[in-house]
Amino acid sequence: MQRSFLVFTTVFLSTSLALAGEWVSLSSGDSLDGWEKLGGGATYVSKDGVITGTTGEGKNTFLTRGPYSDFDLEFDVRCDPKLNSGVQVRSHQYAEETPQESKPDRMREKGEVYGYQCEIRETTNGENGCSGNFWDEGRRTRWLDTAVNADDKQAVYKPGEWNRFRIIAQGDRIRSFVNGTAVADYRDDRDASGFIGLQVHAIKKGTGPYSVAWKNIRIRELDKDGKID
Repeated sequence: MQRSFLVFTTVFLSTSLALAGEWVSLSSGDSLDGWEKLGGGATYVSKDGVITGTTGEGKNTFLTRGPYSDFDLEFDVRCDPKLNSGVQVRSHQYAEETPQESKPDRMREKGEVYGYQCEIRETTNGENGCSGNFWDEGRRTRWLDTAVNADDKQAVYKPGEWNRFRIIAQGDRIRSFVNGTAVADYRDDRDASGFIGLQVHAIKKGTGPYSVAWKNIRIRELDKDGKID
């Protein structure tokens, strides 16, 4: 009986470890080692484990890391209510000048970022997209989970305060949670892997500067088909 229990325990633990790896912190101390800035002229600094991005000139800017495939990502974020932000997942850069899929007469420059973006912003006009919904940045330029009700879900997001986000990418299924409430849950097979990116959105000339800050960023890699909590 004891031997059977030990065998069962060993198998259970081995299976659990296979489904989800160890949590890895991506924000600690005052260093941005392992991160790479892409895009516009926003600036990023890390102090006491808080990464702060501040608007600058030019296009959208992203602080990137990866690539990652199947993962569970958590972070706290505080965004200036006047700023639109987001976190890219499974994203990429255009290798050459490329027509935008949703509008072929618009050319995306070499090096521009495209892919799934989890939205971070205040919704005030009742449109479909809201914090936790996913926008296809630089490619299809549309909301990917049309089941989201912005008026309903936006109530869980607290403008100008710290908010807890969780993003789970597993196989072709992408999910998000904002302050513990499930928001987006959709399937898309365009991207199985890519970098994550902390976005500072471009702003109109003569406005700002505005900032968005992230802390307690951590990630664990997942088994593509395994169940997780």
